[in-house]
Amino acid sequence: MYYQYDRESNSNGHAERTSMTIRKRKESRLHEVDLDNPGFGVEFSDHMYSVEYRDGEWQDPEIVPYGAIQMQPATCTLHYGQAVFEGLKAFHTRDGAIRIFRPEAHHARFRTSCRRLCIPEPDYEQFIEALNVLLDLDQAWVPENQGYALYIRPFIYAMDEYLAVKVAESYKFLIITSPVGAYYEEGFNPVSLITAEKYVRAVKGGVGTVKTLGNYSASLRPAQEAKEQGFTQVLWLDAFEHRYIEEVGTMNIFFLIDDVLVTPKLEGTILPGVTRDSVLQIAEDWGVPTEERRITIDELFEAADSGKLQEVFGTGTAAVISPVGLIQHRDRQLSVNGNDIGPFAKKLFDEITGIQHGEKEDRFGWMHTVTSEKVEEQV
Repeated sequence: MYYQYDRESNSNGHAERTSMTIRKRKESRLHEVDLDNPGFGVEFSDHMYSVEYRDGEWQDPEIVPYGAIQMQPATCTLHYGQAVFEGLKAFHTRDGAIRIFRPEAHHARFRTSCRRLCIPEPDYEQFIEALNVLLDLDQAWVPENQGYALYIRPFIYAMDEYLAVKVAESYKFLIITSPVGAYYEEGFNPVSLITAEKYVRAVKGGVGTVKTLGNYSASLRPAQEAKEQGFTQVLWLDAFEHRYIEEVGTMNIFFLIDDVLVTPKLEGTILPGVTRDSVLQIAEDWGVPTEERRITIDELFEAADSGKLQEVFGTGTAAVISPVGLIQHRDRQLSVNGNDIGPFAKKLFDEITGIQHGEKEDRFGWMHTVTSEKVEEQV
């Protein structure tokens, strides 16, 4: 079935009309999926958003059934990695609405990633319109259980066909969605981390602050070696001195030391997490002292030895809050809070997920309500 969605917008003082074609799947695949146990990122909703950039402008978008995309062997992204992505979540809230957590912040980071890789930047109007129409269409895919969500993956990749390192002229912007549960196998139980001696994640001036493919492919070998040693993830140290803590492979990191919440400062090598920013805002609202500063792995062990280290936890869109129970650096190990969930991490988890599911007041204005868009069936 074909539908047409039209919107009049005003860009740079000129009235414009955007036309979006919506091609619905004949039969939903939702009955094939267990929303009570969806896993993470393995099941995908019925539809996806797609729009191309060519001749210097975005073309009319469309929503089509989720499925394979055609790509030529010489597509430059396959060879040179000119692509970026984002990750955000939508939730069923207590009043029956579907709301997206902090889409403005995710869009801002998406545009920063695009800018770093010379990719055309979708404006917020285009971004939020795509989310509204797509999620309204696939709203039945949003899990209703507490702690579950619809994960949203926007991404843009270069489409040009060539074998040369240069900026492409054509791009495709897609959004796919996936019902998800807990990210880590441990769920909300503490994870274990190990520092990587042979590898580095990012250097200043590189692409460590944006969500691009190379950051994650380069982390696979260290992460695999960590798992082979019985650890959940890598705790990354700085690239030059291997002393300063930066982030975990899939999340930012926080330390509660002597009642002060400490997290590594954003200095050009750390991804500026949206959940990281949310935690800092909540802590300030609660009157908890916070410090964004450089912290060495030796300082962390000293804080543990002196009894000042109270909690360690990671933050990220996928895991939200992930307590850390064990850290290994070289031949030294430290246990955090008896390898148990800390009360401050639990309070933060309850606060953020409470806001996301509409059980707590959205006093920061973080939640965007998905609106129903008027579409007309086409003959």
